[in-house]
Amino acid sequence: MSNSEFPKQHLLDAIANRTAKIGIIGLGYVGLPLMLAAADKGFRVLGFDINPELVNGLNSGTSPLEHIPSSSIAAVRENGRFEATFDLARLAEPDALIICVPTPLGHHREPDLRFVEATSQAIGKVIRRGQIVVLESTSYPGTTAEVCKPLIEASGLKSGHDFFLAFSPEREDPGNQHFSTAGIPKVVGGDGPAASEIACALYGSVVQKVVPVSSPEAAEAVKVTENIFRAVNIALVNELKMIYSKMGINIFEVVDAAKTKPFGYMPFYPGPGLGGHCIPIDPFYLTWKAREHGINTRFIELAGEINSDMPDWVLGKLALALDEKQGKSLSRSKLLVIGAAYKKNISDMRESPALVIMEKLIARGAQVTYHDPHVPVIPMTREHASLAGHVSVPFDEDTLPGYDAAIIVTDHDKVDWALLARLGRLIVDTRYVMARHGLTSDNIVNA
Repeated sequence: MSNSEFPKQHLLDAIANRTAKIGIIGLGYVGLPLMLAAADKGFRVLGFDINPELVNGLNSGTSPLEHIPSSSIAAVRENGRFEATFDLARLAEPDALIICVPTPLGHHREPDLRFVEATSQAIGKVIRRGQIVVLESTSYPGTTAEVCKPLIEASGLKSGHDFFLAFSPEREDPGNQHFSTAGIPKVVGGDGPAASEIACALYGSVVQKVVPVSSPEAAEAVKVTENIFRAVNIALVNELKMIYSKMGINIFEVVDAAKTKPFGYMPFYPGPGLGGHCIPIDPFYLTWKAREHGINTRFIELAGEINSDMPDWVLGKLALALDEKQGKSLSRSKLLVIGAAYKKNISDMRESPALVIMEKLIARGAQVTYHDPHVPVIPMTREHASLAGHVSVPFDEDTLPGYDAAIIVTDHDKVDWALLARLGRLIVDTRYVMARHGLTSDNIVNA
């Protein structure tokens, strides 16, 4: 057996008999569900995060995420399959290291890979022969080979010979009750055949289906393609909403009818803007990389412009409705924004259009508060620091009549929409939630 074959076979054997320890770096919306899935299959998991408060909470059995119950964290702590740490020197302990750190955009929509770079450097300081490193953080094609690989190989060890390197895009959808981590097919692209074989074996031991592709670059392209597809189609339906609104046609009625066609059509729904960590951000990773190859991504950038303009569309509809129905301007209005999370039934605030809408309303002089049963307090964010600390207000018979208008940004199931229909003086509905609940009134405006 060659020198390179020995660590490969050792890893494959350890994965097969569940003696391999898995290290997950980044214990958030991607890392925690993956940890639970791996622990459920009998693996021991060592989780890494730079937030000591988060680490201490996890070790005490407390979940930081609403959609992951603390009982699930406590269970894997009690059976000894999970430990969290902020000591990056322990990166040498696991046999497999999976990187699940954030990849935000910079102020000029350029990739911000500082977390990926810092993690790769930390791994490079302690990596030992026979480990596999998998990047899951979304980025442009080439990140694994061009960014991670050199930083890890600074150790003197070589990918494909001493250690193994791969990319496998995360496919988490927080709050989705229909798909779990283990049930979502996992795309895997390894840096060479050995890395691909090991990574496929690793994920094949945790999820139901693995989809191998030829390289890390192909796997990276899969992820950005998935999110660009969604961003472009959402932009298309947002544009159709604006067109049909001028014609007096309800876009939601149109989409619901169109989706009855059993072939050649897939429904996408408009909204007040894009939210979450994937769709508003990932397309611009490819846009940035494409410029390196002299290609202008006009289609992607146009979709980004349309989606970014949706909060202004909502404000325009709100201002017009206030003027026509109450004879008021935005600057003289007391407004309630319903929903701060970026989508229904979760507490995730990342890139939420609600934050953009609230800031724009405040800038126009409106008195603005919000209600969200999943977000009691708005946390500190890089782009919307002025809103940090705002507290969700009561939603009841005493408070609702006091608002000139309520703007529905997120259609949480926990909101009493019938109460809003009965007491709301003006309701601007960006999600068509009132009609879907059979609630109609002259004071409801679809936006």
